[in-house]
Amino acid sequence: MDLTSDCSGSPRPAEDSRCRWLRFSSWLECVCVVTFDLELGQAIELVYPQDVKLTEKEGRGHMVCYFPGCLGDTQFSFRLRQSVGRRTSRFTEDVYNRDAPVTLEVSHFFGYVYFRQVKDVSVKRGYFQKSLVLVSRLPYTHLFHSLLQIIAPEFFEKLEPCLEAVCNEIDQWPSPIPGLTLNLPVMGVVLQVRIPSKTDKPGGSPVKQIAREVRALLFFSPTLCFQSVLIHLQMLWELMLLGEPVVVMAPSPNVSSETVLALVSSISPLKFCCDFRPYFTIHDSEFREYTTRTQAPASVILGVTNPFFIKTFQTWPHIIRLGETKMAGDLPKQVKVKKLSKLKTLDTKPGKMLRHSEKRPSEVQSAILRRHLLELTQSFIIPLERYMASQMPLQRSVTPWKTPPQIRPFSQDEFMSTLDHTGPQLTSVLKGDWMGLYRKFFRSPNFDGWYRHRHKEMTQKLESLHLEVICNADLLGWTKDKSEVEIVDLILKLREKLIKARRQQLQVKDGVLDKLEAFITSIISSLPEDLQTVLGTH
Repeated sequence: MDLTSDCSGSPRPAEDSRCRWLRFSSWLECVCVVTFDLELGQAIELVYPQDVKLTEKEGRGHMVCYFPGCLGDTQFSFRLRQSVGRRTSRFTEDVYNRDAPVTLEVSHFFGYVYFRQVKDVSVKRGYFQKSLVLVSRLPYTHLFHSLLQIIAPEFFEKLEPCLEAVCNEIDQWPSPIPGLTLNLPVMGVVLQVRIPSKTDKPGGSPVKQIAREVRALLFFSPTLCFQSVLIHLQMLWELMLLGEPVVVMAPSPNVSSETVLALVSSISPLKFCCDFRPYFTIHDSEFREYTTRTQAPASVILGVTNPFFIKTFQTWPHIIRLGETKMAGDLPKQVKVKKLSKLKTLDTKPGKMLRHSEKRPSEVQSAILRRHLLELTQSFIIPLERYMASQMPLQRSVTPWKTPPQIRPFSQDEFMSTLDHTGPQLTSVLKGDWMGLYRKFFRSPNFDGWYRHRHKEMTQKLESLHLEVICNADLLGWTKDKSEVEIVDLILKLREKLIKARRQQLQVKDGVLDKLEAFITSIISSLPEDLQTVLGTH
């Protein structure tokens, strides 16, 4: 029997190739080591697990370009586009996406980086330069950077053997199921983490619950990121809500990536459905795509540090300057936006009021800021949710013998007519042109993404109700006076609904699916043997 070593060095049976790295892949796609080669320049030295293959665009075009030149240890994040045709993760994502506040990335990876550059006389160039990169579809920035703080220093000393041991440990972790608290052992340390869930109290502080809690994008420290532009907070929130193109010019990759991720999470629980790049460089394979002047800027947020971008992005409508960037050709203002009369729809006084909390501890400031942003987003989104719920067919209209009724289409005009009695002005202290903000929102990718997601949830709810109604009906009685053709047709339709319900992990009452399966089996057993044989093969 083949044996492999676990993290403690003791042997364990080799796993089936189909199951190998299954648990690992529910957390990470791979771990990469990027180094500086005198002949090749920046290059990928190692990818682990070794059976993971990065395409040329993902590797050379993305991974190696995130190699900052700062001395010491630096941590930051980036986001890269997956290549077309890439095989999806082995991790079953239906349950996760159903219960998680932030769904898994389908077309992009997150990269979490620990970069070290220190003087080393044993190296020809005089410096040790290496990055350890965790590649994942999960937005757990706090967890993965905490993980890097544990493993990276050890890896830089012991290199590949250490990395293999860590990956084997991660391959023993349970899957990240929303709502569960997990103990994740690595290198003698146990990370106790709680996977965020849709049922979590909005705006709750994860720090008070568990010290090493997994945090999605929402749980950055927005006060630290927005301190210098706090007076513009309302405007920044609107830019994110509407999916406007924004460039963040920062003094370091760390500040750049944290600020972009904080901006994206500022409209939570509404999902940001535009592209965003926490740290973007001139070596990125998509550099030309985002810097072309032949067309209007895309709906994307780009975090940059290179002074070259000052000139490149000077035509972009929205630019945010942070910290001492030491860039030549300085722009006159920290925040450049297109004419405020065309952009600003709400009063910005709350941004000024938040500045009064500046003398409080940073944790308190962050909690106040998160609460303010959450209340602002909820005031905006609740009227939309209420209207969308009114488009759901009545439960009594769902019958066992007919296809479930359709969800009524979203009418922008009808929705706008409801705002006088249900609009955000009833729950928010802000005054302004809320209706104008909704009209702009309807043209944004964020509205399209929100609507598609809500429509899918409502459709699945209708399917669940239909299954429950079917199981409560007298199906056996219905079959008594029906022909074999009609009965077979019913069985095929019910079997299709059963398979679809299990594949989509539909939330139905306990026992409904088992009852439906038992009914199908019972009806098939009452049919002639030739039909039983045919139906048994479907």
